[in-house]
Amino acid sequence: MRRNLSITLLSVGHGCVDVYQGAVASLVPFFVAERAYSYAAVSGIVLAASLLSSVAQPVFGVLTDRRAMPWLLPVSTLLAGAGIALSGVSDSYAVTLAVVAVSGVGVAAYHPESARVARVASDGSHSAMGWFSLGGNLGFALAPVMVAAVVAVGGLGLTPLLVLPAVVGAALCLPVLRVLETRLSDAAASPVTAKDDKASFVRLSLAVVCRSIAFIGLSTFVSLYATERMDGSKAAGTAALFLLYLGGAVGSVLGGALANRWDRVRVSRWSYLLTAGSIAGLVFVPGPALYLFVILTSAGLYIPFSLQVTLGQDYLPSRVGTASGITLGLTVSIGGLISPVIGTLADRTSLQTALAPLIAMPFLAWILFHTLPEPVVPPSGSTTPKGEDADAEHSPVQPGLR
Repeated sequence: MRRNLSITLLSVGHGCVDVYQGAVASLVPFFVAERAYSYAAVSGIVLAASLLSSVAQPVFGVLTDRRAMPWLLPVSTLLAGAGIALSGVSDSYAVTLAVVAVSGVGVAAYHPESARVARVASDGSHSAMGWFSLGGNLGFALAPVMVAAVVAVGGLGLTPLLVLPAVVGAALCLPVLRVLETRLSDAAASPVTAKDDKASFVRLSLAVVCRSIAFIGLSTFVSLYATERMDGSKAAGTAALFLLYLGGAVGSVLGGALANRWDRVRVSRWSYLLTAGSIAGLVFVPGPALYLFVILTSAGLYIPFSLQVTLGQDYLPSRVGTASGITLGLTVSIGGLISPVIGTLADRTSLQTALAPLIAMPFLAWILFHTLPEPVVPPSGSTTPKGEDADAEHSPVQPGLR
């Protein structure tokens, strides 16, 4: 019962942090409407959140490999929320960039250590880790609704209200950290010795970069694209972004289920091939069918997401925190670096033209996955918890595993 309660609190806390990742893209239409920002300008805001996160998350991964830092959970949660809360206070573009970047650092600091804490709290239960991951996906999905509920009513001046999830998330993790204090220290001190497959990890990382470009490009502009396609309806844009994030929750759970039957590399490979087709439909098929392709694209991009995390850990088993920091941070955030390019192209041509190259990204990931082996995971010293699948290495999510 204590394990279930701890994972529940951590899962909700995870959602309270990841809502701020989704909030950046959710604020884009309001920045365009209230401040007349260009597509390139709002792309820069997304870049501000992604750039520091891309650099910081691997650093925090290395640090958490060396030493337990559970205090990062409440501190980073509040930092992520404070940045987004301040994003609408000043009309200054520079200030907006700065505070959104601060939020990105908070998100980056949270994930490596929270994954370690959740893994210890789960007592090795992979289904419990799946619930922890699902909490983050739901936070993403709720971001457009949360932002619309606050900003659509009172404008960007009400963004300070968006700090409330951070306060809740920080409060929820405190009792868990108190209960797990000794176990967290012991887990961090446990030595890990295994052979790394660096070449496969590099190829995997390149595939994650391709996925990142597609997902962040769509999350930045799908709301504006749906609004444009649906006769200027802001509700249409909010709905499209909500579906993009909600499909991620479905894809994460589905990816783990499929990997229990087939290996992770095969599931990821086919998912990327199908996603290339769904992005083409999103960009070119007219009318309300757009929403169907948004869901299919989101699910397709998220089916491999958690599988890539576990693959990265298995390719670099002696440096799991570093592997998680790269696959969850550096490579994922690189997509934000491409957003200004997409925005500039959209300013000069059209959104449809700018989004069309994203079709190639999952296709390139499909090619890269053809070069990857399914790693053979050596048996660990611990036994599989009672009631869990013996096929533990194919669990939906195992971030931060030590």
